[in-house]
Amino acid sequence: MALSGLALALALALALPSGALENGLARTPPMGWMSWERFRCNVDCQADPRNCISEQLFFEMADRLAEDGWRELGYEYINMDDCWSAKQRDAAGQLVPDPTRFPSGIKALADYVHARGLKLGIYGDLGIFTCGGYPGTMLEHVKQDAETFAAWGVDMLKLDGCYSSAEEQAKGYPEMARALNATGRPIVYSCSWPAYQGGLPPKVNYTILAEICNLWRNYDDIQDSWDSVLSIVDWFFTNQDVLQPAAGPGHWNDPDMLIIGNFGLSYEQSRSQMALWTVMAAPLLMSTDLRTISPGAKEILQNRLMIQINQDPLGIQGRRIVKEKSHIEVFLRPLSQAASALVFFSRRTDMPFRYTTSLAKLHFPEDAVYEEEISAKRHIGSYSSRLKTQGFSGKGFFSQGPLRPQLCPEEEPALINWKCQDTSKALDFFTYMQQTTYGGLLGDTR
Repeated sequence: MALSGLALALALALALPSGALENGLARTPPMGWMSWERFRCNVDCQADPRNCISEQLFFEMADRLAEDGWRELGYEYINMDDCWSAKQRDAAGQLVPDPTRFPSGIKALADYVHARGLKLGIYGDLGIFTCGGYPGTMLEHVKQDAETFAAWGVDMLKLDGCYSSAEEQAKGYPEMARALNATGRPIVYSCSWPAYQGGLPPKVNYTILAEICNLWRNYDDIQDSWDSVLSIVDWFFTNQDVLQPAAGPGHWNDPDMLIIGNFGLSYEQSRSQMALWTVMAAPLLMSTDLRTISPGAKEILQNRLMIQINQDPLGIQGRRIVKEKSHIEVFLRPLSQAASALVFFSRRTDMPFRYTTSLAKLHFPEDAVYEEEISAKRHIGSYSSRLKTQGFSGKGFFSQGPLRPQLCPEEEPALINWKCQDTSKALDFFTYMQQTTYGGLLGDTR
């Protein structure tokens, strides 16, 4: 009697060596750039040479990561998505890049990327075809393709699941983990397996998945719209009791790419996506045109405070802790050194609204001094001070958004002030923009 897809997944995964993917990689959420959301499967290099999927596009994006301050902040991966290959494997059954669009070959592209202190990611699909109709990695090709990617110098593999069955996925995804490890080359492994099985138990076992993949897509592809961002946020936090425990160093939930800098989000919505992906401990994989990105979008994506929180080594994914009828939500992410990141998120689209809470209501201890680093005005700069309030101590990183605290009169009006509050007193916020966030980091420094 044939095993079901779920039983087969369990049997295969349990057959893996203990800690099968303890490859030392992705100890914090991967950061970099990915082609798909912005450039899709545009292969018409005659009509659109600047934006088609070609080696030139990846050369230029690598230059931007290396020269425009991205690499130093941790954005290190240049990730190719679908549509890079020729329409057929070669006579030896090997994947080959499209000879017109990638005349130098993938090894040359990897060398170019590595020479700039970056890493190269590539795309495959565990099926007859990729989602875009290019040659997939069927089970008989798993070992060969893993060896090909390693020989080319690839540093990350995203393995999609189009045109494959549940049984093929249950066998193929663990098999690719073994094949990548067997190459001896460190290759971060991104799986789309759970997204094709509904993202939730009983079809998805996240304990087993964490032994197979470094990161995984759980849910729908992101589109260039605020509605798409909200649908992903809603799904992740509705199911946080299942998803949150699965994340950690070396194995991450992936809500998909950052679309900041494209066409579908306002400035405030862009800041919201950055803050929410940060509190989710999500991979920060941008998909935008770094050659033409606006200063505002670049400022958001290069926010050092958000990146520091996202890359916290403790690796705990945040949770939604408050969901008000007033459409205000509060998220909390525990961090290392007894710190915590807080995000206040407003979904309101109507008139300004005053929201009041307190640290005590958010279950922060009362026996501690705040050291805080704060964004000033609408710019993501910083202001530091050391504050004492009724024995509470901690550290705060703040990014000013639509939820603005009521300020003490002696402080600069653009700065957030905790000095006038103790943990039992109200934190008073006034929403003056639509659908965006106010975030902070608090930490006990006792």
